[in-house]
Amino acid sequence: MARAIERIERDIAALKEAIRAIALELQTAYASYLATLGVSLQKQLILATYHLCTQGYPENFLHLSLNQRQHLQQAIRKLGQVAAEQLITFINSEEVGKDEGDEEAEGDKAEWEDKAEEGEDSSLSSLSPLSPLSPSSPSSPDTSSPIELAKWQQNLEEVTQEILKKVSHDANVLLQKTGILPKKLPEPILAAAAAAASEASAEVMPGPPNLLNLIIEVENEQQSEDSSLTQIMAINLRLGEIEFADPTLSSERRQIRGILVQLSKLEREYQKKLTERAVAEAEAAWRASWFEN
Repeated sequence: MARAIERIERDIAALKEAIRAIALELQTAYASYLATLGVSLQKQLILATYHLCTQGYPENFLHLSLNQRQHLQQAIRKLGQVAAEQLITFINSEEVGKDEGDEEAEGDKAEWEDKAEEGEDSSLSSLSPLSPLSPSSPSSPDTSSPIELAKWQQNLEEVTQEILKKVSHDANVLLQKTGILPKKLPEPILAAAAAAASEASAEVMPGPPNLLNLIIEVENEQQSEDSSLTQIMAINLRLGEIEFADPTLSSERRQIRGILVQLSKLEREYQKKLTERAVAEAEAAWRASWFEN
């Protein structure tokens, strides 16, 4: 029985080594994937903003001065850059440098305010897309534990979605402050657009990728019983659509799925060996404590 337990222990040790190897492979794959995603996200954010300004609200965009258009484009680019940096930060470190991000945000905000004081449109002082992106970072997992690895991977996916939501929301607020999106739109509608969610009074319509095309029911403030239908277009970055537009990103996602399949198989074998060890140890303990009267 002792030899059986020793054999099971060796099997468990071998499985732990295999899991550590697959964990390293998974972390490397995610590092590459998130770096590629950051580049694609910036491109798709700019493309979605272009569609919104030229096809969704062309008249509003034409009402902007040349400086206003350039500042809007600069702010959108900055949003994408911050998001890309966040994605890399989460995979390369255990904790997000929130203080550093806040300092950068304050610095950029001051830069915008200085430009406004120099005689440019005062509304541009609030265009900085710099409410800090600071979701909780996935901490480094125990690479020998399949359960910890699964939690780490799930958390990483949730953080990625949270960043996309945050960027979408900040872009919509930016577009509203600039005068592209209607200023009468309430904050809950912008939040719903960023979350890819529609309320019961909203209908989602087909449109360009990473844009949410909604028909919403807006209540009349003067006559609460009356309402009108309003069509709006808003930024809504979707991971699936970003991946679809980038073959490299899609390939890296498939690689991650393949690694997760291997990890799942190892996890089943690992749990099976833990059960075998518990049974063997219980049998040994029974024999050790048993005696004839």
